[in-house]
Amino acid sequence: MSMSPSQARSRNGSTGPDGTPAQGNEAGDPSALTHGLKQRHLSMIALGGVIGAGLFVGSGAGIAAAGPSIVLAFAASGLLVMLVMRMLGEMSAAHPASGSFSVHAERALGPWAGFTAGWIFWMLLCVAVAVEAIGAADIMQTWFPDTASWMWVALFMAVFCATNLASVRNFGEYEFWFAALKVFAIVSFLVLGVLAIAGLLPGTDSPGSNNLTGQGGFFPNGTDGLIVGLLASIFAYGGLETVTIAAAESENPVRGVAKAVRTAMWRIAVFYVGSMLVIVSLIPWDDASVLEGPYAAVLDHLDIPAAGEIMKVVVLIALLSAMNANIYGASRMSYSLVTRGEGPAFLGRITGGVPRRTVVASSAFGFFAVLLSYWWPETVFSWLLNMVGAAVLVVWGFIAFSQLRTRRRLEREAPEKLVVRMWAFPVLTWVAIAGMAGVLLLMLRDGETRVQLFCTAGLTVALAVAGWVRQRRAGLTPTAGAAEVRADEEPRTPRERD
Repeated sequence: MSMSPSQARSRNGSTGPDGTPAQGNEAGDPSALTHGLKQRHLSMIALGGVIGAGLFVGSGAGIAAAGPSIVLAFAASGLLVMLVMRMLGEMSAAHPASGSFSVHAERALGPWAGFTAGWIFWMLLCVAVAVEAIGAADIMQTWFPDTASWMWVALFMAVFCATNLASVRNFGEYEFWFAALKVFAIVSFLVLGVLAIAGLLPGTDSPGSNNLTGQGGFFPNGTDGLIVGLLASIFAYGGLETVTIAAAESENPVRGVAKAVRTAMWRIAVFYVGSMLVIVSLIPWDDASVLEGPYAAVLDHLDIPAAGEIMKVVVLIALLSAMNANIYGASRMSYSLVTRGEGPAFLGRITGGVPRRTVVASSAFGFFAVLLSYWWPETVFSWLLNMVGAAVLVVWGFIAFSQLRTRRRLEREAPEKLVVRMWAFPVLTWVAIAGMAGVLLLMLRDGETRVQLFCTAGLTVALAVAGWVRQRRAGLTPTAGAAEVRADEEPRTPRERD
């Protein structure tokens, strides 16, 4: 017989209903989430979180479509991401919560919104874990061709499930070193690239603007190519939201979130836009090797020994880092949902300061998705990928609309909590919403992205209806939850509100 969420919280110790660790649980209380992440962990998670496998590999398709204008595509999508992170940072600094934007959506829009945003993000992370595990296994098979892919998948899943079961500090240490290696790799690449562009690297001549204006000019495929590049760049930024989830378990959640958000601008500018500019400046955009891996192509062009193997190692690290972070993010999001009465109550148990049941459940779903990729790669797994194809835009939409309402409430009731403020509110919030709507419209132009959009829309509607039905059964109107939660309170389950 399962417990109610409120009973689970009573048994599990003094955590907030959203899974945020109660103050004073930093050490000694094994039944509550702890503040086990240090500031150095959070800083490196924020820094390394923007450097994913999508940047190292996926950017090749964007360059092949947009040519040199991929720089503008990444800059435009980067501006949108910065606005989203600023909005999320404003709310997370005011109310740090392991449920992050799901908690904020429940506060601002009602329980149905928190339910929808939280579960679609959980599914997105679990599917991402599967994709990353498969990608990492493929790399290992190139080095060990006589091994089976499923063996590597099972090994990686077991390692990172165990890592997240141990303690949040364990997760933080893994991510710290993963992120450090990724940052070192991308900074080294940028330094070599800038020296080569300036003609200061031994054995190289400055390419000038030949690659930027030759081979069809800066817009070789016109606006259509730029649009494809823009869509590719948007989804390369996914995963930045995890830092606001991790902040709730850090030594100083408010300071951690504020610092991470305030440095987002230069990180995006340097790592994404900067590296795209280096790539298209040094090699022709239509070089066949770019599609396979733009970073490896540049290193080969610069005659760096074993460039291909070096990039394999870097991509493997990026994939493993993403697996680790996504299992963590999925487990904390599902735990937050469970403790708010929006998931199976039996999962809402804390052991040793870790929600181990949600860690296992999230890892198991990811491993099941891997099995689907083997059993039905062209049908069930393909549909699963399509269902989360535009999920990041759904999450961003909830963040934007939540921030519109939350900001007004904070200004009225708790202005001292506005440690981080959205720029030019509410103008830039509406600009971000318009940008998201524009991306959704652009997705309708292409057959592949159109299918993703429709599948994600179907999943979103199904979750929203389920959340609305749960809300109605609890006797609340669609906006009652928002009206009843003051700015200085945690959202409560429907039973507790009644």
